[in-house]
Amino acid sequence: MSTDNMHLRLSIWRQEGPHVDGEMVDYDMPGVSPDMSFLEMLDVLNERLIEGGTEPVAFDHDCREGICGSCGVMINGQAHGPERGTATCQLHMRKFSDGDHITIEPWRARGFPINKDLSVDRSAFDRIIESGGYITAPTGSAPDANLILIPKDVADASMDAAACIGCGACVAACPNGAANLFTSAKLAHLNLMPQGQPERYQRTVNMVETMESFFGSCTNHGECMAACPKEITIDFIAMMNRDFVKAQFKNRRTLSQKH
Repeated sequence: MSTDNMHLRLSIWRQEGPHVDGEMVDYDMPGVSPDMSFLEMLDVLNERLIEGGTEPVAFDHDCREGICGSCGVMINGQAHGPERGTATCQLHMRKFSDGDHITIEPWRARGFPINKDLSVDRSAFDRIIESGGYITAPTGSAPDANLILIPKDVADASMDAAACIGCGACVAACPNGAANLFTSAKLAHLNLMPQGQPERYQRTVNMVETMESFFGSCTNHGECMAACPKEITIDFIAMMNRDFVKAQFKNRRTLSQKH
């Protein structure tokens, strides 16, 4: 593998704000080290733009360690770029070759309106969490760690779901702009645990209904799982769908008992 610096051509979506039209703008990008992360490459571009008196490219980022979920752009039509199981901030330029033309766009989804350039508003995810992503538990001192026994396979599955960082790649990759993988992961890591059982079905209804008010419908393309940097399985979507159906029967029974 060559360690020589690369000369790239970038096409980046530029848009001043959510209510104005945007366009693709080309940039010549010489001197790119293969050891740079993708975001470091954008940092270098912005430094050059600022030095030239041009507005830098806006993009979301924070931890740059694949933990926070802030980063995320479409790179040559792929959410987070060509390397599977990797967030944009962890993608290195060695995945590209000298002379490559790289197209960089924001997440394209109705539920993620563009703030500016590559930055999008993902607050719809917050609304989904607010509608049910919690458990009701008594306050006070912390209980003993082994007070509630949890089978290992249940704990492992819950932790796998909790690995979701809420980056939005699943929505961006989905042809329908659906958020079912995100929502099902957030549901599963609570619904699988004993502490999450009392509100399991009402939580499922609340979060699914909130999800559907912002995002499209899932038709099992599977693109979400392929794009997920944490490789979360679509098995959680099946679990969410089963719980949603069960919730309809439970709610119907509760209403009939009240009357």
